[in-house]
Amino acid sequence: MNFTIEREKLLKPLQQVAGVVERRQTLPVLSNVLMVIDGDQLLLTGTDLEVELVARVTLDSQFENAEITVPAKKLLDICKSLPEESSVQFILEDQKLLVKAGRSRFSLATLPSNEFPNLEDASGTTRFSINQGYLKSVIDRTGFAMAQQDVRFYLNGMLFEVSTNLLRAVATDGHRLALCNAEIQCEVDQAVQAIVPRKGVLELSKLFTDMDADVSVSLSSNHIRVEDTDLRFTSKLIDGKFPDYERVLPKNSDKTVISDKDEMKQCFSRVSILSNEKYRGVRIRLLDGSLTTVANNPEQEEAEETINVDYHGAELEIGFNVNYLLDVMNVIRSENVKILMADSNSSALITDANDETASYVVMPMRL
Repeated sequence: MNFTIEREKLLKPLQQVAGVVERRQTLPVLSNVLMVIDGDQLLLTGTDLEVELVARVTLDSQFENAEITVPAKKLLDICKSLPEESSVQFILEDQKLLVKAGRSRFSLATLPSNEFPNLEDASGTTRFSINQGYLKSVIDRTGFAMAQQDVRFYLNGMLFEVSTNLLRAVATDGHRLALCNAEIQCEVDQAVQAIVPRKGVLELSKLFTDMDADVSVSLSSNHIRVEDTDLRFTSKLIDGKFPDYERVLPKNSDKTVISDKDEMKQCFSRVSILSNEKYRGVRIRLLDGSLTTVANNPEQEEAEETINVDYHGAELEIGFNVNYLLDVMNVIRSENVKILMADSNSSALITDANDETASYVVMPMRL
């Protein structure tokens, strides 16, 4: 292996690939990045056996084909530390990879490429194209509701459901649910479901840089693959059955609140300061034309604030975890938010007042 590349061309794809690599690994080779020279192409691959990312970089000329693995973090730190516009030369000698740039010289330990694991071929039967910015938006508007290390392992990820011309993303941790729809061009005989693990979802969201470009998405029984000209992302799927989320969506909500989103968000933020640090509960009291939020804590402190809202109906008092409400406010896009409720024991359905492609369900708390 002997090739030269500009620092700027290498740094970004190396950062993306190194993001997948875990620091602490049971297999030493999993801390490495696989470097493959194929003519005028450099392929960089990182994996943790669940998620795999391959970045493709076009070199300035043809080089002899070769492959080796080197420590991902150390190589990334070296590239970051080099001066801008450096030309970096890589030479493999005696199972050490020499990295030269100007007067700097580094010698990195390597492991053979045949020890590097490959995720099995993930060619899927369900395929569609979608705009990068559109897909990132769908993920960002739902990802916050994913569970973290829940014993119900199928909640530690995001459901991607593909039906004819529709992609739906759903995430829930059992206390709240986020759902977002996106239009796609795809024909399927019946809905296809895939649960993408939490790490896969977070890594996928970080990859999108060209918001105007399209990516190809394919789903198989075990994997999701997303790729464009420079990147190929593959993740194993969670083997489990996602809850029937349709049953969670409130159907008989007869009380509608419409409010300025920023005003409501600031009200919740201020009142939450004196909420119970563990349970984060607040009481919401609805009267004709107003919404009052109250919080108190074990120190007998209390906060209360009233805002004007568009509400005409019977008086209602209901408790919520204020963090769940604030998470929703952070992803609502328009100036106004709409909340549908039935009674103090029923979940609230929250949507953007001007765009109902995304819906959020928050369960009530007993206070």
